[in-house]
Amino acid sequence: MSLKEDLERSLITAMKEKDDGRKNALRMALSSIKLAEIESGKALDEPMIFSILQKEIRTKEETIAEAEKANRAEMIPPISSEIEILKEFLPKEMTDDELMALVKKTVSELNATSIKEIGLVMKSVIQDAHGRASNDRISKTVRDLLSKS
Repeated sequence: MSLKEDLERSLITAMKEKDDGRKNALRMALSSIKLAEIESGKALDEPMIFSILQKEIRTKEETIAEAEKANRAEMIPPISSEIEILKEFLPKEMTDDELMALVKKTVSELNATSIKEIGLVMKSVIQDAHGRASNDRISKTVRDLLSKS
């Protein structure tokens, strides 16, 4: 079963159980996936769906930060709950050591030597990470490694 089908089945279950928080989180994620499919003109593969879910989580984390700044504590628990729901569909996060090993391997395979090749390395590492690391973490690790070269 594909990740998208998994999300759709979970949405149906949430609707049957009248779990509004779960239903809303899954609908937003599926809506973002559908929009990306329309824009690309094709069905998305799992790494792209992982990327969309990570973006949704990042957006919700930013919303929590804004709510804290605005002293809107009542907004935080439901948003935190939505983040946890979306994280259920992501694979286990890579450790920093695993990510560094993957980046080093990719850099050596591509013979990348300067920061100018960050795009090439990033593209390859994102595909190889299979959603187990956020693009931000990958970018920081690649940038750190290439800037030392």
